[in-house]
Amino acid sequence: MSESTKRWGLLRHHDFRQLIVAESISHLGSQITILALPLVAVAVLHAPPFQVALLMTFQYLAFLVVGLPAGALVDRMRRRRVLVAADLGRAVLLGSIPLAWALDWLSMPQLYVVVLLSGVLTVFFDVAYQSYLPHLVREEDLVEGNAKLEAVQNVAMIGGPAVGGLLVRLVGAPIAVLLDALSFLGSALFVGRIRSVEQAAPRPERTRIGQEIMQGLRFVLANPVLRAIALSTAWLNFFSAILESMILLLLARTLGLSAGVIGLLLSLIGLGALAGALSARRVTDRFGQRRMIWVSIVVTAPFGLLLPFAREGWLLWAAMIGWAVTYFGGTVYNIAQVSLRQALTPPNLLGRMNATMRFMVWGTLPLGSLVGGVLGQYLGVRPAMLVGAIGYLFGFVPVVLSPLRRTAPAPVGEVADDLPGSEQPVRK
Repeated sequence: MSESTKRWGLLRHHDFRQLIVAESISHLGSQITILALPLVAVAVLHAPPFQVALLMTFQYLAFLVVGLPAGALVDRMRRRRVLVAADLGRAVLLGSIPLAWALDWLSMPQLYVVVLLSGVLTVFFDVAYQSYLPHLVREEDLVEGNAKLEAVQNVAMIGGPAVGGLLVRLVGAPIAVLLDALSFLGSALFVGRIRSVEQAAPRPERTRIGQEIMQGLRFVLANPVLRAIALSTAWLNFFSAILESMILLLLARTLGLSAGVIGLLLSLIGLGALAGALSARRVTDRFGQRRMIWVSIVVTAPFGLLLPFAREGWLLWAAMIGWAVTYFGGTVYNIAQVSLRQALTPPNLLGRMNATMRFMVWGTLPLGSLVGGVLGQYLGVRPAMLVGAIGYLFGFVPVVLSPLRRTAPAPVGEVADDLPGSEQPVRK
């Protein structure tokens, strides 16, 4: 293999390159909105803590509502079409926010509806793209592919909040949301440039949607490794949602920081996540993919305890750097466990596996943000964040107690042969 090939890796792959450019554009816009949308609620609509936390609740509620059927539906459809349709739908929904603001019609109920429906489309997009990657690249390239896609998200986490903070300061939060709407149009354009044509997975007979949902559930729950990953990730997401539902309130309202400074601080978190993405393959190759799934959390989670004690001055910077270290570990964890899940699953079950996992692990996010909102409303922002940081410490427990530490995961055929429609087409 030439030095050029080693250096560029999957970036020399045309279809993967289109996917990663699409993700880059979309995630940059989304990071702007992650900052701008709560600031619309806080600064424009003057919403109290509980209503601000509800935005995050509605954002992830879709994973509880449509998470499971989305996987079965995605397995019946061409995944590229799902990606394009989800991008276009989110562009329209987010574009309605600056329009309503300009007409003086903007309200919290509209923000909730937009966030919820965008979340539904995000469910379909995320399930489809995680199921699409194994079609585009070889199995031995999955860690690299996931690492590069994760790196894109984390670069966006660095630049997005800083750009978003500047835009909010210059043109206001509603107009900043408009850029995210435009980013989804750009994402759809590049996804449409992918050349590879999917082959439909063979099905001995058309089954009902409920049966296909149950196949995905059985596949995940019957495998002790996948089951443990689901439990650990659900735990981590629940407590991180409690903590993160209060971050903007801490920075904007408690500490009184400007949008520009908030964006800069959130960019520090992105630096930690980017470092995790860039080092994930090297770390997993050296220490083992299965080992890093739990070690990454054990080592980095304690740094999150600094965040609830953030004060103006050096304590604020120390807290944000500590949370960046936690994001480093979380990124390595995500890349290792997603790659393992994809390798363990036959292609025609990828959508249902990913949807089942997303239902289980993202379904705790709205619950966590709702709990965070209640705690923040009645106990205060800092106590709510402390509950989240302490709970996050123990997210590694289900994985450590699973066979993941002791044995190699079962090959795909050993865990899937008893499911209807589990014949495996040739992986290209």
